[in-house]
Amino acid sequence: MFGSVGTIELLVILLVVLLVFDIKQLPQIARSLGKAWKDFQKTTRSAQDEMRKLMEDEDEKLRG
Repeated sequence: MFGSVGTIELLVILLVVLLVFDIKQLPQIARSLGKAWKDFQKTTRSAQDEMRKLMEDEDEKLRG
């Protein structure tokens, strides 16, 4: 399912989250995690684009 995390593990994680946090806080926590994930993906994509550009520039220097 999610790599090496199976259904049982996900259920245990969900149970722990429900025990630690109030059920009314879960939507706020989910929004925060979603925003953090989106920011992480944006940063990763930006870093990949920058590395790709640097590699292309180096490649052009070696050829020309």
